Amino acid sequence: MNNPPSPQATSAEARPDSDWPLRAWGLALLGGLVGLAIYWIARPDGGPDSGGRDLDHMQVRMALATFLGVGALVFAFLVERTRIRWSIAAAAVGAVVVALTIYWNGPFGGRLGEEPWRIVCAVLALVIAAPLFQAWRDERYRSHQSRFAVPYPDAHGHAWTNVVLWCSAWVFVGVTWAMALLLGQLFRLIGIEVLSKALEKEWMILLLTGAALGAGIGLLRDRDGILRLLQRVVTTILAVLAPVLALGLVVFLAAIPFTGLAPLWDATRSTSPILLGCVIGALSLANAVIGDVASHEARNPVLRASVAALCLAMLPLGVIAAISTGMRIQQHGLTPDRLWAVVFTAIACAYGLAYLVVLARRRIHAAPELRVANLRLAFALCLLALVLSTPLVSFGALSARDQVARLESGRTAPDAFDWRALRFDFGSAGEAATRRLADSGRTPQIRAEAKKALDAKTRWAIDSPAFERKRPPFDPKRLAVLPQGTSLPQGLYDKLMEYDACSFDGACTVLHRTGSSEAVIVTASQANRWILKDGSWNSAARERPVTDADSRERTEAALRAGKVELREVTRRQVYVDGQPVGEDFE
Repeated sequence: MNNPPSPQATSAEARPDSDWPLRAWGLALLGGLVGLAIYWIARPDGGPDSGGRDLDHMQVRMALATFLGVGALVFAFLVERTRIRWSIAAAAVGAVVVALTIYWNGPFGGRLGEEPWRIVCAVLALVIAAPLFQAWRDERYRSHQSRFAVPYPDAHGHAWTNVVLWCSAWVFVGVTWAMALLLGQLFRLIGIEVLSKALEKEWMILLLTGAALGAGIGLLRDRDGILRLLQRVVTTILAVLAPVLALGLVVFLAAIPFTGLAPLWDATRSTSPILLGCVIGALSLANAVIGDVASHEARNPVLRASVAALCLAMLPLGVIAAISTGMRIQQHGLTPDRLWAVVFTAIACAYGLAYLVVLARRRIHAAPELRVANLRLAFALCLLALVLSTPLVSFGALSARDQVARLESGRTAPDAFDWRALRFDFGSAGEAATRRLADSGRTPQIRAEAKKALDAKTRWAIDSPAFERKRPPFDPKRLAVLPQGTSLPQGLYDKLMEYDACSFDGACTVLHRTGSSEAVIVTASQANRWILKDGSWNSAARERPVTDADSRERTEAALRAGKVELREVTRRQVYVDGQPVGEDFE
């Protein structure tokens, strides 16, 4: 018995753009032109304006380049022969959102470490909004009515198809580049290097990548049936994995009453990301099983039972992640990363609670209600991501106020305070707080530490007290000093736990004579020369480490037996104009 066609399939057949050859050519041309425009706007010399080295001007250029790139990409995903102005408007709105977020925050790594998660939220809002817009447009075209309606089958289908289209288009870009490089090397064999040299230019890289990406999207969209077939293949494969993840999550949750939550806090600092990853996996696999319409639901009872298990597991996992995040905040205060973790755990708990409520109301045939919940949650998540992509809520400012309050109240000692994070991770609010503490801190020590942090040019110029507190003490049983009876200077002894000294385990032999400004530190994996300069011991030369397991064991045994010596050797090496060249000869 044949299943009735889904609304998604019906709309796909009804659209008159399934075979539109000009789309691929147009998108290829658009991609190439946008690639050249991005190069012209964002190139290192700052473009036509001599003020391109100014930070504000750079932000404007990056935002403009982002607007062009994102706008062209979204337009390529949305454009259809009918109502093309709608696609242009939607692409422009999405590009404006991401471009403004880039301007407010700067590109990743810019503007004093402003919150890059805002950019992620802007992209997430765009990724969710695109299939919702496509589904609404299809419904308007199909029904010729002005009412607002987003059919779930269309939204679900477009979401998965967009993911498959994105991945497939980049495969096409990779194949295009492989062919171009091959042709460049082919012509180079006969002395024609124009193509191979052009492919090394930045403008050509952007031009070819943009044109290939546009052409790939256009060609694949002309073959809509292939995309939907790939989508069905991907969801079918993912559905098969649902029982595996469901079993693992059920066993994990069943073991917690016996193990307690303490091992989660002791084992790793990545408890929340791991648990949230499991929630995302459970959500994805559950939706792969239930499909977009009743005819696409899995009929296998094991797969259907795995959906119930995954739905039941999501909320407990989200709650445990929330507890982990709350403990970190209670211990160490607020940071932007922890506040973003609060947001992500809240989203996970919202999905888990919604799925649990649906499952409680409809123990059998819960799939239709889950689809309705998915659509409502998608709208809510899109709106939340859009708000979080704007400066309306500054996690850097909230974190700076909290950390400064902990410092001035005495809950955190000045020498244990993370000045590096306040100065470089909390954005402009953190820098302002550091400047205020340097001017009017509660104690002289706070003012001195803040002044030191404010004068630092990079984050690495500020010590990290958290790392120092976690470093284990050096075990004297590991150490052998030759000649025997020699006492090590205290400054050198304090350096033995460095990664390029005695490291953290294994035998360690130090060759040092009393009063000498030189020491050689030998472990089973490396030998380093340390020198005393300006009152501090530092590594001056590092030999290649031993990587063979047998050699390492033999060296370890020899070190413990004290069979270590420093010899003078004669070597031969090529010198050109008095300078050594290459390795020495044996």
